[in-house]
Amino acid sequence: MAKFGISQPVRRVEDERLVTGRGNYLDDVKLEGVAAAWMVRSPHAHARIKSIRTAAAEKAKGVLLIVTAKDVEAVGYEPHACLVPMKNRDGSKGLDPAHPVLCKDVVRHVGDSVAMVVAETVDQAKDAAELVEVDYEVLPSITDLRGALKPGAALAWPALKSNLCFDWESGDRAATEAAFAKAARVVKLDLVNNRVVVNSMEPRGAIGDYDTKSGRYTLHCSTQGVHLHQKLIAQQMKIDVSALRVITPDVGGGFGMKIFMYSEYPLVLLAAKKLGRPVKWTGERNDAFLSDTQGRDNLTTAEVALDRDGRFLGIRHTTLANLGAYLSTFAPFIPTIAGTRILPTVYSAPAVYVQILGVLTNTTPVDAYRGAGRPENVFLLERVIDVAAAEMGLSREEIRRRNFVPQSAMPYKMPMGQTIDSGNFAHNMDEALKRADWAGFSARRTEAAKRGKLRGIGLAYYLEVCSGGDDETTEIRFEPSGDVTVLIGTQSNGQGHQTAYAQVVADRLGVPFESIKVVQGDTDTIATGGGTGGSRSIPVGGSSTLVAANAVLEKARGLAAHKLEAAPRDLEFVDGSFRIVGTDRRIGLVELAKIARDKNQLPEGMEPGLDQKGNFKPPANTFPNGCHICEVEIDKETGAVSVARFLAVDDFGRILNPMMAAGQVHGGVAQGIGQALLEQSVYDPDSGQLVTGTFMDYAMPRADDLSSIEFNYNEFPCTTNPLGAKGAGEAGCLGAPPAVIGAIVDALKDYGVKHIDMPATPQSIWRIINGARKQAAD
Repeated sequence: MAKFGISQPVRRVEDERLVTGRGNYLDDVKLEGVAAAWMVRSPHAHARIKSIRTAAAEKAKGVLLIVTAKDVEAVGYEPHACLVPMKNRDGSKGLDPAHPVLCKDVVRHVGDSVAMVVAETVDQAKDAAELVEVDYEVLPSITDLRGALKPGAALAWPALKSNLCFDWESGDRAATEAAFAKAARVVKLDLVNNRVVVNSMEPRGAIGDYDTKSGRYTLHCSTQGVHLHQKLIAQQMKIDVSALRVITPDVGGGFGMKIFMYSEYPLVLLAAKKLGRPVKWTGERNDAFLSDTQGRDNLTTAEVALDRDGRFLGIRHTTLANLGAYLSTFAPFIPTIAGTRILPTVYSAPAVYVQILGVLTNTTPVDAYRGAGRPENVFLLERVIDVAAAEMGLSREEIRRRNFVPQSAMPYKMPMGQTIDSGNFAHNMDEALKRADWAGFSARRTEAAKRGKLRGIGLAYYLEVCSGGDDETTEIRFEPSGDVTVLIGTQSNGQGHQTAYAQVVADRLGVPFESIKVVQGDTDTIATGGGTGGSRSIPVGGSSTLVAANAVLEKARGLAAHKLEAAPRDLEFVDGSFRIVGTDRRIGLVELAKIARDKNQLPEGMEPGLDQKGNFKPPANTFPNGCHICEVEIDKETGAVSVARFLAVDDFGRILNPMMAAGQVHGGVAQGIGQALLEQSVYDPDSGQLVTGTFMDYAMPRADDLSSIEFNYNEFPCTTNPLGAKGAGEAGCLGAPPAVIGAIVDALKDYGVKHIDMPATPQSIWRIINGARKQAAD
């Protein structure tokens, strides 16, 4: 099984089905008699609802039902829950405003949910939605994060008297202040981490169904894990979890956004019960821009204290984090605990302190986006380190080398409480520098200058905390056909789980790779699961799969010993068969699985079947890390940036499939480059309208915006799971933004630039160059 085992670059077996149009995504699910739903959304950022008149819409052709807040109240649905509201620094509770399924009195962002129209066809539902008359009284809105905390600012929630949702802190404030007081130099930098729209390839969607005989609901939904949706929606609807089945088919991307709860999900269930037939809502790109949770949106002041030799004494930052109009499922957790616990990443800094101000605004809610708080903290730290290097007269690589936690210090307890179990950061950076020909860059800069281009090189080192959340359980079943079924509660949304889990099983059990089928996404079939997010699927789900495979072998060994008339200790397992050591007598696992169904062939006391479950609960997090290097060229006349080269040296621990790991890094780098150069969700400060609400206005990276990416791995296995895997899904989003911005700043250093905010658009760069030219001319 070496060809298909662990560490082999096996091609993704699911790809042929998906890329040839044979995938089964949410919109492909066809139920008999299904009706179509469409949402009525607020056109205003903040307004009082004076009345909602549905009479004309109800008379429109094909209309079956119109659901408003009164209908939601009538069935007693609860508002959407925020699972992790934050406390303030003084221990008091932060704000936790109710997030209604449908707005009754006030709308608080453009795209807020007001009503749902159900008709025979989606076109009829859309037409009728235009006839729903909502009388709004427009209220003052606030979309500017910085301005939201200024005296006299408009309030997203006037009754709460403030836009400050929470004032949270972590770290040792006194020790950090002492470190800064004795520092030889303090370096300070203000940064923007720009708001981005997630834009998964497949928009969200949901189909609700209700069985009158059993009293059970079924929700077909595009998610990153069915069990969280089952639990939270059942709580919201005030029904037992057993009364709700959640099914997720193929998913076309999630990036965190499809973890969370949205109004359409309970609404299609409500409508299905009322109508006695299935109800389907399929979001379109406009819905995604207005109603999907968005990402990032931080304003930060970062500081580092250094001694005379450029070694870090302390790190601190104050961050304003935009939460949007409501608290999404995990929103307060992202800029606080999720992001800051990685500090000071791979560096030795004795004292760290952070203050996070969570801010409410009249914008779409913000929650986890690929990396979930960690990219924001890596970005601010890597950028302020670059500035510190310049001010201290050190090279960017030297200041990092002086401050790396050495491999000899592992396991290393970080100031924020996490313990890094493994890694060799200096080795990874040195390899990246060598592979990138860092020392020879000046020749490439000179050559670019001859072509009228400004060339720069950037370096970033990231560390991530992964493998969090619940435990995971895998069940391995042997089918009568000889096939093997793997059931697990994670949810592939582009990661290639069918291939990855099959590799673990094939490697351990020696069964044919092509005979293994992975089943996910059905709460009736799979009892529990933590879903997919935070790069947990392989470290946690892969480990539970390995535990299940080991349990299969343990039972199979006893049966093999019985059939071969040998002691279990005299057997070895090789290439899918148990063999008596030193002989050619053997019996295969597939044959044993067939024998195990016949109780008459089993030893006394053995239960029929080889099916086994394996559970794994991670005792600690994992810490993927790596060094990314980027080279850019800038057109001096237009300010346009092209990525000339991108190189990554990553430590993901033991890599299950290097080809798929490269795919994960590639996607993350593309998104990181997109944020660094192109993407920004912009709201009009006066009207609160989303200015970048379509692909005509919101710039996304295209294939020609990327260079080829060079992937390299240093595998330092972690010690906290049996696979030794650390996770790979978010690395590119952590390493790329600071590497790209560092390269741009390096290209512009002759213009006195020490930092440029994301996105570094051609316009912003042209202004810097043109401004310098004008100043020189004066």
